[in-house]
Amino acid sequence: MSERSALRSRLEALTREVVKFGAVGGAGVIVNFAVFNLVRHLTEVPVVRASIVATVVATGTNYLGYRYFTYRDRDKRGRTRELSLFLLFSVVGLVIENGILYAATYGFDWDTPLQSNVFKFLGIGVATLFRFWSYRSWVFRALPARTAVETAESFLADGSQRPRSATRD
Repeated sequence: MSERSALRSRLEALTREVVKFGAVGGAGVIVNFAVFNLVRHLTEVPVVRASIVATVVATGTNYLGYRYFTYRDRDKRGRTRELSLFLLFSVVGLVIENGILYAATYGFDWDTPLQSNVFKFLGIGVATLFRFWSYRSWVFRALPARTAVETAESFLADGSQRPRSATRD
């Protein structure tokens, strides 16, 4: 394989990953805003606390999407480690996301529903950049090349099983 085709292959894989991450994240944003606005308008919970509740609910749904859709081909061996790191980085993302909302609400008195949603959206955007980097780098790690080759060789050696198509995502 030439360097050019190897680079193209890596870029295509990264593009697929970003699209899948975006699809799961987009669903998480919808969940996040729905819960946020329901809690904010149906209860007396303060705005940042309502946002934290919404972020926690969205984080739970996102984990399922990332593990079983975006990163389903990644190493699945250390689930306790994976979940611990996911929660750690999610808490950092929660602080980023809600810190921006907190600063707008309590630092600048921008507390109308529209302002709250705008700053929540901005916080989600900034936190998403951090989450993408941390999840792909630390949480849902790629299988080491040797393990992937050994897994493929043992799979092919066992004639009773048929491999899934390599192009299926």
